[in-house]
Amino acid sequence: MRIVPMSLVGAAMIAIASPIAAQQTRTVQQDFEAATALADKGDDAGALAAWQALEKRVPPKNRRSLAIVHVRMGAALYKLDRMDDAVAAVRAGLVDLPASDATLNGYRYDAYFQLGQIAESGLDYASAMEAYRLAESAAPLPVNRLAALRGLVASETFLDPERGATDLARAEAILATLSSDAKSKAIFAMLKSVLMLNLGKYPEARIAAGDAVKLLGGLTDRIDLHDVAARSDYALAALLEGRIDDARRYMAMTGAGRLPKGSFDPGVQMKAPYCGGEAGLKPDDVAVIEFSIGDDGSVISSIPIYAAGGGNAALAFARAARNWSWTPEQVKQLPEFFRYRARVELRCSTAFQRPSIYDYLGGKLDSWLLEKHVELQQATTDADAMALPGLRSRLVAAEAAKGRDSLALVPLLYAMMTNSVVGREESNALAKRALAIADANGVPPTARLALIRVIWTTERADYWRPGALARAMAPALEDPVFARDPEARAAIRLIMADASRSRDSERTRKLLSDVSDDPALAPNHPLRVGALIRTASIEAADGKVDAAKTAFDSSGLSAQQCAIVDSAPRMLRSNSGSGNFPLEALRWGFEGWTQVQFDISADGKVLNQRAIIAYPPFVFTKAGSNLIANARFEKSYRPDGGLGCGGSTSGVRFILPH
Repeated sequence: MRIVPMSLVGAAMIAIASPIAAQQTRTVQQDFEAATALADKGDDAGALAAWQALEKRVPPKNRRSLAIVHVRMGAALYKLDRMDDAVAAVRAGLVDLPASDATLNGYRYDAYFQLGQIAESGLDYASAMEAYRLAESAAPLPVNRLAALRGLVASETFLDPERGATDLARAEAILATLSSDAKSKAIFAMLKSVLMLNLGKYPEARIAAGDAVKLLGGLTDRIDLHDVAARSDYALAALLEGRIDDARRYMAMTGAGRLPKGSFDPGVQMKAPYCGGEAGLKPDDVAVIEFSIGDDGSVISSIPIYAAGGGNAALAFARAARNWSWTPEQVKQLPEFFRYRARVELRCSTAFQRPSIYDYLGGKLDSWLLEKHVELQQATTDADAMALPGLRSRLVAAEAAKGRDSLALVPLLYAMMTNSVVGREESNALAKRALAIADANGVPPTARLALIRVIWTTERADYWRPGALARAMAPALEDPVFARDPEARAAIRLIMADASRSRDSERTRKLLSDVSDDPALAPNHPLRVGALIRTASIEAADGKVDAAKTAFDSSGLSAQQCAIVDSAPRMLRSNSGSGNFPLEALRWGFEGWTQVQFDISADGKVLNQRAIIAYPPFVFTKAGSNLIANARFEKSYRPDGGLGCGGSTSGVRFILPH
């Protein structure tokens, strides 16, 4: 049994005929059947063309039939990777699929399931949760409910894991009533394993993964991608639980750590995300992400598997991986099978930490609201999923007491639109409503940006694609409201620079220089400093140390980054050698690598060493850090006796003799 959206036939539209059918050789029903046949055989481009042609033939008054065509069109668009067009088509179909008509439940299910898949593939787990929940409510068969619950629990694992556990129990109850095949049962066992990992219940995670391995045939030499995932889940849970021998046995049977031929090397463009930023990443946050590498060396998908630091951190790490790449030569060295479901351990980089632009803009909005004598929302330590019901209740009460257009609603609307468990489309609607209220009350440009930036990032399903957000924001630079305000135009350029950096370094440099060279900004203005830090990081990555140092020095910050000091301290002694190879990995026959970040004191000692990227996860992390910890560097004169330099990075490879 494959758990996929069911294929529905015989819907109401089959009997619909065109008003001019008598003059045509084919009826609408025949065209419908032909389009369905194209979709069923995987001719997505042909199916899309057929649905688009059928859309023109169905009379506008036959809205019910047209809705079905739109839903099927959305499926074709999704398979062709046209995500925004797919969302638009499906949403158009849902408008005219009346909930009171039970005969249309299959199409409603297909529509919501499609929206869930689109959101999940874009790491928009909040929208995925919403869509999959609606898909489950419309599911015509138990197998469809299971498919929706699979997506729902996978999304809730990183945003609302407690609710995810409740929904998983419902899925398991349904699964127990069906004559399901072993692979379907294994999929839900793996789902449970990942959920338990992120709830910190490592023994339960290991047991669930072990069940999945057994369902898939056990630890045999025959292996597919499901086997890799199940065995990797078991190994990760066992490592975190401290069951080292168990971890080795299962990890060895994934292929991780030692390839029969070739090697899995770090990508040429493989950087840990910087600490801080919009996700508020902290040095102690750690995640394991899983990704797949395409034929051209780009990462074609990435998902979080485990995170210590919360779901937002997990998703931020997974998004960062989508900017990684390998050369075609490296891809050739990778066994094709191994390019899928590779896993690494990640932490953020402290080299060029940056404050959040969004937090800065949010502060401007708060200041303006306080000037207007509007009460702000009190800070809470509650998880977003726990806080949301209270926010919804308070919004309803505030609307009743003060009116739907009151400025007093804006703090509540803002708290909801930036809540991580609110879906993209709802966030977009909340932001537009808040912006309309703020505009009516004369909101200043920088405070206005705090609201409109949410609209920019939620307007499209695929805003995360390279360049999409920067293109959406570009017209704002010509808007007089923002163009005349130094802070507003600087903030826009910084957001655009962050959105375009991985694909267009020259455009990014221009945006940053426009901020740092703006005479209207004070030398120590936070946005100007932010631009200079970003410029320094780009120049350092390109090996332009002098340019990087100039930018960083201009920021006025006193920290000495190893990437941009005049002459980084030279390593005098390393501690490499076979004695540093972890005994467990040596015994297991594993190879791997780490990227270690560390500071160097003025007297040449290593401080604050930490692995920021490691493969395989948690195998060489400690060894890589210990090796660097014992290194010694030449002394550096610092008048204040501070660091010689900070944020240095070094790669450490662990290779067995062949």
